[in-house]
Amino acid sequence: MARKWACCRCKRRLTHIIEQELGNLLDFEVPFATLLTQVEVDAKDPAFQTPTKPIGPVYSKAEAEKLAAEKGWAIAPDGDKYRRVVASPRPKRIFEIRPIQWLLEKGSIVICAGGGGIPTMYGEDGKLKGIEAVIDKDLCSSLLAGQLNADLLVIATDVNAAFIDFGKPTQKAIGQAHPDEIEKLGFAAGSMGPKVQAACEFARQTGKTAVIGSLSDIEAIVQGSAGTRISTAKPGITYL
Repeated sequence: MARKWACCRCKRRLTHIIEQELGNLLDFEVPFATLLTQVEVDAKDPAFQTPTKPIGPVYSKAEAEKLAAEKGWAIAPDGDKYRRVVASPRPKRIFEIRPIQWLLEKGSIVICAGGGGIPTMYGEDGKLKGIEAVIDKDLCSSLLAGQLNADLLVIATDVNAAFIDFGKPTQKAIGQAHPDEIEKLGFAAGSMGPKVQAACEFARQTGKTAVIGSLSDIEAIVQGSAGTRISTAKPGITYL
């Protein structure tokens, strides 16, 4: 319980920092709202059969195995230690989508779906309940943008584009790509893969553009002069 509370405290602190910094940037002339966001997942999602998302502290192998036996955890190696792993099911629905929309219509900046949102599902009794899982934040952002009918989805990260051969002498930054083509490149599941998947899903479902790029390039991304732009408007791939 103490660990769960500490985790929630960290998330609240992070949200506070985001809202505070945005307020400082805009001199708090624009109203802000931060919403805890419940996100529905499917109890039959195959991800529950193969937990992969590491959470919590690291343990020795013996300690991890003891905790797994006591609590019914799934565990996996993390370097020379072990961690608990949980499922990462796909997001289906954002329950707070209407209040988010209402706040946006009133001119608020809304901070929501943090960390992929709070995983929830309907139990056999028909009541909504929380579930121990981690929803991918990029897929949740893509779902959110689609449900809000957003004109542009920006997936901000710490690199200025999606690259092929990243970290190698042959690396190349992708400037523009059709979803069908960029998906063939096989990005790593633990890093750029979910971002590309989320961008492709948004582009296909809405016919609009998603951009992957650096947080420091946000203005240029919105203006169309930075990042990897993914849309169904043009075939093929072009490189920067």
